[in-house]
Amino acid sequence: MTGKRVTLAIATALAVGFAPAVLGGTAAVAAPLTAMAAMGTATIVQEGGPLVVPSGEEGAVTTRIRVTLPAGLTGPVTARLLLPQPTWELPDFDTPAYEPVTPTCAVNGGVFWPCPWDSPGNEVVLPAAEAATTLTYDIRVDADSRAAVMGNLTPTLEVTDGAGAVIGSGPVAFRFAEGTPENYRRTTVLARDKAGVLWQYESTGRPDMPLKARERIGGGWNAYTSITTLTHRTAAGEGDLVARDKAGVLWFYKGSGNPDAPFKPRVRVGGGWNTYTAITSRAGGLVARDKAGVLWHYNATGHDAPRAPFDPRQNIGGGWNAYTALVGNWSDLTAVARDGAGVLWSYGFDYPIPGGDFPGLEYAPRVRVGGGWNVYDRIALAGQLSGSSESDFLARDAQGYLWLYEGVDRAGGGLVPSPTRRQIGWGWGIYDKIL
Repeated sequence: MTGKRVTLAIATALAVGFAPAVLGGTAAVAAPLTAMAAMGTATIVQEGGPLVVPSGEEGAVTTRIRVTLPAGLTGPVTARLLLPQPTWELPDFDTPAYEPVTPTCAVNGGVFWPCPWDSPGNEVVLPAAEAATTLTYDIRVDADSRAAVMGNLTPTLEVTDGAGAVIGSGPVAFRFAEGTPENYRRTTVLARDKAGVLWQYESTGRPDMPLKARERIGGGWNAYTSITTLTHRTAAGEGDLVARDKAGVLWFYKGSGNPDAPFKPRVRVGGGWNTYTAITSRAGGLVARDKAGVLWHYNATGHDAPRAPFDPRQNIGGGWNAYTALVGNWSDLTAVARDGAGVLWSYGFDYPIPGGDFPGLEYAPRVRVGGGWNVYDRIALAGQLSGSSESDFLARDAQGYLWLYEGVDRAGGGLVPSPTRRQIGWGWGIYDKIL
């Protein structure tokens, strides 16, 4: 889905509408206006100055606009926000498919109600109210992480008497700032300690400090000799994985959607998986290397049938015993592999040839990424920790320091780690598994 113009979305963020009196809103007043604009000019003040709107999971914030009317004015008063034309596009997020802001409004301290946007004229019509010495208009805005692109927005509040004459106008400033991305837009890192306890680190959405403090998922995970992510994990409790026990049985863990208990009870897939010396992910399925160095592909059938999540295996090719580490990609068909000399190689995928025929599941010829990777005893693909549009790589060295390599989409070579790294943790030597 491509980004879209957000005239409607911006307007929605600031919009207000009539709230029926029976629901607690302020009723529109139909009495004729008796005072004229010659009585004076309304004074418009945004209390507290510009409203900073955090775009993320921080929640709604409210600005109050105080309007002082000319002395002696009676009858209905209306107000509207005149919005500047937007010049931005929303980021291309797949889900959820709703507007990036949720506005509500109130007048004179009344109940907040959803504020519909009146698109003609690019204006937001506020509720009508009976003239008084002072009127207050409250606009509450709850913005998701997409709204940060809106930046600074300064519409004009225009106040009108019952005859349609403008009796005052003034600026109302909104500053849409980056906040904490919602949990369904933040990834997680899992780590198993040597006692078999599985821990979860939520990402923060902040590149300077990408991981929150760990949270305990549960014990007993030392029953498994291999744990593999199948789909992208999020802090909302989404994402599936499989685990192989010491008897060679493969178990499926469906993401629960509950951040506090991110996996549903395990489901048995089948036995015989101890024939493999390495198992990693591939586009929701698996690739597994047997003891002879042959790589096998298990295509995902869809994880709605956890007892049969994979099609029968297909031979990809031999010679994979040359590698001491194999890191697949849950979102596509690429992989990286480290050889015995510490050189990291990238394997892309031969995409369909013209005419729509697939040449096979084999990887494209490997591309050299770089040397020196034998300083790490664990390499894992993480989600988007650095704030870039690609998933990042994690690597732990022998001293227990955790390093982040931003992911780079190399044409013809798939997703690879960037040439530079930065340290994001220490003390990770307590873990025997990182994913």
